[in-house]
Amino acid sequence: MENSNYERAIFAGGCFWCMVSPFDVLDGIIRVESGYIGGQITDPTYEDVKSQNSGHYEAIMITFDTEKIDYQKLLKVYWMQIDPTDENGQFHDRGPSYRSAIFYITERQKQLAHESRQKLEDMKKFDKPIVTKILPVSKFYPAEEYHQHFYKKNPVEYKEDRKISGRDEFIKKYWNDEFWKLFEE
Repeated sequence: MENSNYERAIFAGGCFWCMVSPFDVLDGIIRVESGYIGGQITDPTYEDVKSQNSGHYEAIMITFDTEKIDYQKLLKVYWMQIDPTDENGQFHDRGPSYRSAIFYITERQKQLAHESRQKLEDMKKFDKPIVTKILPVSKFYPAEEYHQHFYKKNPVEYKEDRKISGRDEFIKKYWNDEFWKLFEE
């Protein structure tokens, strides 16, 4: 990392195409990279991960400036992007590679992730239990270049995929205006 104020966060929340844009627009975000984490093979390809046999999660690695944005805000945005009660994928993307998880890099991130999960549970927004895992970081493998910032490179395909996914309806149902207020803070 280029700057001592920079920190990284890694989140899995289903298809990484849909996870990039909500973080990319936040002030203090240096970079959002799509990739794979948590599996048992080295240098996985998209095909390896998509096969649902590699054990990897599709994830994003966020580099952020701690002087402009904190990890807690990233956690808030994260929780509002996923269905934390679905252990078999996210929205229309099904299978192990689409599960949700927070991969902590430091003990502080671990503590904050657990605290944020507890706050979410205490809110009692969902009828089912929170199943999103909080896991220690492992090797993060960047996805192929065509997956990086897919929403910018292929806006029509991205918008169509996101529209049919059900993600936006879920966000509206459970978070409504709360989600959009995060971007005004």
